Amino acid sequence: MRRTPILTVIALAALALTSCSSGGTDPAAELPGVSPSTRPPLQTTTPGPVGPSGPAIAVPQSRWDALVADLTKRGVTGTPALVSSEAVTFNDGSLGCPSPGQSYTQAQVDGMRVVVSVDGKTYDYRFGQGAEPRLCA
Repeated sequence: MRRTPILTVIALAALALTSCSSGGTDPAAELPGVSPSTRPPLQTTTPGPVGPSGPAIAVPQSRWDALVADLTKRGVTGTPALVSSEAVTFNDGSLGCPSPGQSYTQAQVDGMRVVVSVDGKTYDYRFGQGAEPRLCA
C-alpha cells in the first residue's frame, strides 16, 4: 500500500530533473566564429598612462627623500630633477601600475604621481597613502 506513493514521488522527482536539462547543446557552439577561447581576458585596470585627477602639488620632503633613496638603491647616481607632480585618485591599489598575476584592492586610492628626470632618463613614481614610492616601469 505504501509502495504506490513512494513510486509516485520517485517518478515525479525523475520527471522534474529531466525537464530541467538543456538538451545538451552549448549556446556558444551555435554562434559561428565564437568560442570561449577567442574572447579577450577581463581587464581590471585601465591600460595606459594615468592622467592627473587633481591639481599640481608640492612633493612632501619625506616622499622626495624616499624617491631619491629608491633611485640610489637602483644604481641611479645623478641628481633627480622634478618634471611634474600631481594629485591622482587611482582606480585601485596598483596605483595605475599593475604587475601581471598580482592582486590589488579594488577601491579608489588617493595618492600622487611624481615624474623626475635623471641624466636625461625619466622615472615615473607613484605614491598611495604612505611614503613608500612605486616606480611605474
